[in-house]
Amino acid sequence: MQKQLNIALPNAQYPIVIDSEKFDFSALESWLVGKKIMLVSNEVVAPLYLEEVRQCFVNNVVHHCLIGDGETHKNQESWLAILNALAEHQFNRSDVLVSLGGGIVCDITGFAAASWMRGMAFIQVPTTLLSQIDASVGGKTGINHVKGKNMIGAFHQPKAVIINARTLRTLPQREFNAGIGEAIKYAGINQAWFYEWLVTNQQAIKHLDEATLMELITHCCQFKTKIVEEDEKEQGVRALLNLGHTFGHAIETVSQYKYLHGEAVALGMVMAAELSAQLDYCAGDIRKMLENLLQAFELPIMLDIEYSADEILALMKADKKVINDQHRLILLKGMGEAFIAEGVNDANILKAINTCIT
Repeated sequence: MQKQLNIALPNAQYPIVIDSEKFDFSALESWLVGKKIMLVSNEVVAPLYLEEVRQCFVNNVVHHCLIGDGETHKNQESWLAILNALAEHQFNRSDVLVSLGGGIVCDITGFAAASWMRGMAFIQVPTTLLSQIDASVGGKTGINHVKGKNMIGAFHQPKAVIINARTLRTLPQREFNAGIGEAIKYAGINQAWFYEWLVTNQQAIKHLDEATLMELITHCCQFKTKIVEEDEKEQGVRALLNLGHTFGHAIETVSQYKYLHGEAVALGMVMAAELSAQLDYCAGDIRKMLENLLQAFELPIMLDIEYSADEILALMKADKKVINDQHRLILLKGMGEAFIAEGVNDANILKAINTCIT
């Protein structure tokens, strides 16, 4: 079973190939002729899929670079390791980087591609649900800084996104659930019907039903593609994709990445819904609707007491989305009705965070 989407931007057009069983690079066959390939993966994914993907490039010279697994490795050291591998094997701008892993691998590989010789081509091969439905699509690349998540990065679009849904069968349950957090985000932004779809199909999703997973991935990629085509560089509507993320990034940082990205986004969405209700933008039942669906997929809705609202707020103030010292948050008028709220005061934010701390 295969589906293909196409994303069209002013300076980039590329396919998103979604297959239920295989890594299918056939759409790029003629373009790949004569190019060297650098596969970037990590110590967890490489034993599972590196050789299988390598065999897709039998007519190319292929090298690989492995980085550490986990958010703590989304750093300058991993980025430099990729650049050093490119230098060692004399890669130039006509060659290709290929990510093979989750969102962290996708982000770092993309940033290395944006950096090497001022920009080389790369292909995203996401292997987690979160990276398949979000991180691999749209050209955001980057690494973390000690002061915060994704503080260093660039917009750099891939040549293609190649998704093999079979990789979800080797994904740990916690990682799979974290990906669902990003799927629920789309329902909150502008796809109210998708909330009901997730509720209706939750058992099929949990049992990794092939057709349902293909539909899930396709829906989410369609949602994101439409928004990115409208606003590639996040000057307007693309900011809505940050629902739950300003809170979530701060939670990831303050917890030293105890929470996975999708888990932190889940908590962030609950906080955003609470803040929206407190400011009378939406009814209080929106928070409950989100909590019910998040809990159905074993995602957190309350933050551990060891982290304080003041710490989270301080990190939010350093967020890259802050403009002129004013918070720029994504809030809700209802399910599927997200909007950009500017100038929300600290007291209201603290109050919302505190309602989500056990």
